[in-house]
Amino acid sequence: MTEDAQAPLKQFQRDKDFFVGIDSDGCAFDTMEPKHKECFCPTTIWKWELAAVSKYAREAWDFVNLYSKLRGCNRFLALQYVMNYLREREEVQRRDVHIPELPSLKAWTKRETKLGNPALEAEVEKTSDPELTKCLDWSKTINETVALIVKGVPPFPGVRESLEKLAPVADTIVVSATPCEALVREWHEHDIAKYVAVIAGQEMGSKTEHIGLAARDQYEPGRVLMVGDAPGDLKAARANNALFFPVNPGHEEESWQRFHDEAIDKFTSGEYTKEYEASLLAEFDKLLPEEPPWK
Repeated sequence: MTEDAQAPLKQFQRDKDFFVGIDSDGCAFDTMEPKHKECFCPTTIWKWELAAVSKYAREAWDFVNLYSKLRGCNRFLALQYVMNYLREREEVQRRDVHIPELPSLKAWTKRETKLGNPALEAEVEKTSDPELTKCLDWSKTINETVALIVKGVPPFPGVRESLEKLAPVADTIVVSATPCEALVREWHEHDIAKYVAVIAGQEMGSKTEHIGLAARDQYEPGRVLMVGDAPGDLKAARANNALFFPVNPGHEEESWQRFHDEAIDKFTSGEYTKEYEASLLAEFDKLLPEEPPWK
């Protein structure tokens, strides 16, 4: 994949005085559970031959991707975290099941930032690495399964209203680790793509890059905000000196109501103080554990 994948972000020009990046899966849309439980996890058990430890694979997959501080991370990183947890677990060790160590994937994810299928396809074409070939097949199968299964899932109540409220005052983009194809399909399916200037997915780089490339010193301090449901979203905001609004996992509707009724006005009036943000983050931090329950 060439650098042109990031062209929509690099060419983005400020139109309003404020900038808002919004994550998609689990934040704007209630798609995390169906995607991971019906698509990602079953495909992982199938493609990596984990049926003998499927119970533990499911626990590890759900913990990493839904119920921990790793929530929302890129799929190629999630796969490594899950395999690491499985290898460490005594119940899995006793069953004498081979859990891959994925050295080629680890090396690739360390040097590549655009962790999507196009970049992986280019790497496979260049190296013919069998492990990366298998990773690509796994990832493509997930996309096919998501396209078949995850349909008709509307945005959380409050998302559309918030986008409408932001439209006159803020430039808004989608900042996500989901493949662009799925994002474009979902945002258009529910007629909310019209509210965002760019839909940025995994092929355009990391979330940190998405915000950095689009905002890139075009806005005054305190006028860039990231809305997300995972610690990785907060990290992307911090890396760009942006403010952060958490959509709390398990309390998404209340979060969007608060964003619409309170936070947008504070943000656009310059009253989104460090104290206000800290109070939101204290609540957010308690919801996701670092250590899995089986440890």
